[in-house]
Amino acid sequence: MNLLFIGDVVGSPGRDMVKEYVPKLKEKYRPHLTIINGENAAGGKGITEKIYREFLEIGAQAVTLGNHTWDNREIFEFIDDAKYLVRPANFPEGSPGKGIIFVKINDIEVAIINLQGRTFMTPSDCPFKKADSLIEMAKARTPFIFVDFHAEVTSEKQAMGWYLDGKVSAVVGTHTHVQTSDNRILPGGTGYLTDVGMTGPYDGILGVEKEAVLKRFLTSLPVRFEVPNTGRTLLSAVMIELDRKTGLTKKIERILINDDHPFYS
Repeated sequence: MNLLFIGDVVGSPGRDMVKEYVPKLKEKYRPHLTIINGENAAGGKGITEKIYREFLEIGAQAVTLGNHTWDNREIFEFIDDAKYLVRPANFPEGSPGKGIIFVKINDIEVAIINLQGRTFMTPSDCPFKKADSLIEMAKARTPFIFVDFHAEVTSEKQAMGWYLDGKVSAVVGTHTHVQTSDNRILPGGTGYLTDVGMTGPYDGILGVEKEAVLKRFLTSLPVRFEVPNTGRTLLSAVMIELDRKTGLTKKIERILINDDHPFYS
């Protein structure tokens, strides 16, 4: 059972990379399930229904979100009807959308959970307690459970990895947009990566124009962050091989595609 997870897609440069490379990655790795984090896909701010459907048409079976879930107001018009869109499950009670979905792949059902950290993030319910309740429910249906933990600090992501070790198939971090090199299989069999990285502009800063970010650091003045629509791009992802009997990770491999790390089929 192979699972491909593509990190935070930022704006049209990120969407173009997804369109170009998802077919190539599918041909090379033969994933049974492809998941995309699309919380920055609409100009770096949220997602639209059109983009969500484009991801599904390209070959994704699920789209996860994060702290920018509500940035594009259009989300409120379709999120409740979007079967394969997952927003952080620990958003306050009564929030639109779903924090867990189940995707059927041949004879295997996979649970996909989205959680958001609390350190340096907007207020939300405890992700650890929410994980407990969702995993208990998911375990009644399947041992295949993937967690996208959208969090700011490394320690909170590592804590979630250790907390869920042996309980879920994999815990992969998103949000900070820089791929970490700590992919591993924890002692209980859970695949772990602190951050999968982003998909979008390669020569910006976290996906936005570097000049604006530099101005902010140099002057402390408010600036407008924009996603550059031209220039070099990158794609960040992770490939996870799961045991068909236990649902635990057998192999976890980082994928990074940019001018310095070309893609080889």
